Amino acid sequence: MDDYAADIFVNRDDPIPTVILDGSVPPRPPTPSTPAEHSDNETPSQRKGIRERISAFKEKARIQDQLVEKLLAQVVPLDDAQIPQDEPQKGGSSGVVRPNFNLTTMSNNFRRFNARIGVVFVFQARVIRLLSWRNPTHTLSFLAIFTFVCLDPYLLPLLPLTILLIGVLVPSFVARHPAAEFSLSSEQAIGYSPHGPPLAPAITVKPVKELSRDFFRNMRDLQNSMEDFSQLHDGIIRLVVPRTNFSDEALSSALFISIFTLCLFMSIAANVLPWRLIFLAIGWAITCMGHPTIQRQIQTAHEKHIHPQEEKARGWVEKWVERDVILDNAPETREVEIFELQHLSNAGEWEPWLFSASPYDPLSQARIAGERPVGTRFFEDVLPPNGWEWSEKKWALDLWSREWVEERIITGVEVETEGERWVYDIYDEQATEKVGVVEQPTPVKGKDKAKASPPKPSWEEGEDGDSRRGEWRRRRWVRLVKRKNIPETTA
Repeated sequence: MDDYAADIFVNRDDPIPTVILDGSVPPRPPTPSTPAEHSDNETPSQRKGIRERISAFKEKARIQDQLVEKLLAQVVPLDDAQIPQDEPQKGGSSGVVRPNFNLTTMSNNFRRFNARIGVVFVFQARVIRLLSWRNPTHTLSFLAIFTFVCLDPYLLPLLPLTILLIGVLVPSFVARHPAAEFSLSSEQAIGYSPHGPPLAPAITVKPVKELSRDFFRNMRDLQNSMEDFSQLHDGIIRLVVPRTNFSDEALSSALFISIFTLCLFMSIAANVLPWRLIFLAIGWAITCMGHPTIQRQIQTAHEKHIHPQEEKARGWVEKWVERDVILDNAPETREVEIFELQHLSNAGEWEPWLFSASPYDPLSQARIAGERPVGTRFFEDVLPPNGWEWSEKKWALDLWSREWVEERIITGVEVETEGERWVYDIYDEQATEKVGVVEQPTPVKGKDKAKASPPKPSWEEGEDGDSRRGEWRRRRWVRLVKRKNIPETTA
């Protein structure tokens, strides 16, 4: 084993680089020196003093954590009773525990996480080294494997198995059966032999020790990775959101049309495109762009040819959007209705009752159930629907009363086609006279049948000379509404 303990994953190469995008370079505070950055040529007494100071600092940090937790307990509800809990999912595992925020738990989990995150940074560092052509033979080998997989995609399931075999099992076996050491002058030097019992202990992965050099290396890489994520997040937001959130509705509409057209094209031509060659060309292009020489050439070509044409291309797109994308600037309008209900008093006069959203016709559900109509007594109290506002200043009387009666299939009413356009209930004399149990009349026979009184008109027919009407009448008022603009703070 080397000096770095082979059973610990930690990135001991260059620090994870941070991504720097245009116009988004944050100010970096000076990095304080840590005990892990001290030189290796310190005396044992100095190292002992450093360990004592680190232990004292650790105890002080624990006391500070306890004090801050007690302070937060007074300001923020940290107990489970005051924080609303998520409802358990049906059919979920009963052993899943989701504790609420706790400062001590957060600190402990961060230390455990930082002690074990090194494997991710090692993988990231090796990918960066592979794509940046630090070792050209490794990069060319990767391109060869990538080419075989692209040309024959059936080899893709073989790839993880090969990585497990060559990258994990073989090195673990070699660590258990190390090669014999021979000097160059020995005549008995032979090649590696796997025979015999295991000679060395097996390799195990262990987390790094807290406040060690490797622990601070993980913190350094974690810091840089958080900066990378923040920069990429902000860059994507600046690039994508203004073009897709319809703040510039013409540009977003043009983008929608372009993507929709592309979807139609891909749905037709996707089965005839040479996807193997396409992925092969994309992979080779991305990998070759990481070569330092090609990067310099691309940067020079961008500054010389592409950058001067950016404004021209942007102007051409803006002119196309302004010329071909036509937007409907008028707000959406709808017609709303309200029914004015009046009730016939005992004195035979019509009294204003209220304004209701329902016509309260004889066969309505509320009428059959014996419920009173619901509404407001004054026109001024009628409000537009949520999210809408009035487009007209006044209500207008609907002069086509027969149409809305026929649309709702309302029966048992008399429609007034002139004048004030009231729709009256037809007077039902039988309903007012029949109270309690109604018995069927006995049939009349012989001469008594001629003496019987003629039948009265039904409540749906009415009579020209009959001036008696029901106790309710209504008419319809309409008014236009338009969509209301949502304030920016509310949105």
